Amino acid sequence: MIRFLHRALAVSVLGVALVAAADAGARSRIKDITEFEGVRDNMLVGYGLVVGLNGTGDSLRNSTFTAQSLEAMLERLGVSTRGQKINTKNVAAVMVTSTLPPFARQGARVDISVSALGDAKSLLGGTLLVTPLHGADGEVYAVAQGALTVGGFAAEGDAESVVKGVPTSARIANGAIVEREIAFELDRLDSVKIALHNPDFTTASRIAAAINGHMKARLARARDSATVELSVPNAYRQQISALLTAIEQLAVDPDQPAKVLIDEQSGIIVMGDDVRIDQVAVAQGNLTVRITETPLVSQPEPFSEGETAVVPRTQIEVNEATDAKLAVLPAGVSLQDLVTGLNALGVSPRDLIGILQAIKAAGALQADIEVM
Repeated sequence: MIRFLHRALAVSVLGVALVAAADAGARSRIKDITEFEGVRDNMLVGYGLVVGLNGTGDSLRNSTFTAQSLEAMLERLGVSTRGQKINTKNVAAVMVTSTLPPFARQGARVDISVSALGDAKSLLGGTLLVTPLHGADGEVYAVAQGALTVGGFAAEGDAESVVKGVPTSARIANGAIVEREIAFELDRLDSVKIALHNPDFTTASRIAAAINGHMKARLARARDSATVELSVPNAYRQQISALLTAIEQLAVDPDQPAKVLIDEQSGIIVMGDDVRIDQVAVAQGNLTVRITETPLVSQPEPFSEGETAVVPRTQIEVNEATDAKLAVLPAGVSLQDLVTGLNALGVSPRDLIGILQAIKAAGALQADIEVM
């Protein structure tokens, strides 16, 4: 009897632990579902030249911008090529992109991506020359240079060619040096705005409540579905980083509207947990019509004056599914019940798309359908 009680107690403790784990798994940290004002990346872009290619660069006859850039670069280095015909295939014009992280300081290094702009076949073995990277305001924030790392390759012969990956795209780890900082004084803020990745009034209110409960003061309020405003308390003046560290680990339960996401090209369907339907009957069946052409050749008898003719022969088969089932889905059906019921009908993903759209048109699907 005592052994039985020990087992029952162990099972109960295990069940409570599983429920607690499930509840904890449904919660998300504030840092994972929001962004703080001013703490953001900035896009950089530049135009440059890659040299050192093994005959896989741009054709200067077709890519005039590559020829002009090459002439301008050589003139800056004291070499004049004006009026001369250059026929090298070891140079390629490229676009260089990068992301400047928040609070990046002068001298810091960032990764860059390099993409061919002309008709170059491969950037393998190339070296990017000094390329200024501009921000949206036209100012230079970083300078890039270095040897390229290409993940793909291309090889060809007279009768066959092999291409793996994208040999016209490359990366340089730590390939750019930050030259200009983006001015933003975080410690001078009197309030911090927290932006939600997925705007929702309920989630914004829960974030504000979690912050107020942790700080034991009404410092946060939901301004709208996408923004929570946090007033900086006196204890954290000139210490905004410590304030953000204290609140970004708080856990909340995000709430999202019921939505069905459909990608008709690939047949992918994603349904949220809160998708519900009213009582509705669903039937699914297919009508298949197959037409087979088997032409016959009719030849005349030997030594006769007839002609050889092709006689058409058509066979038509009509297959109407007779095992189609009609299922009744009761009101308030959950996501799991909906999937189980439709799978019982043998519905394919593409047929399921049409069924969901029909249920929505009938007003029985309590969710938004978004087609990608």
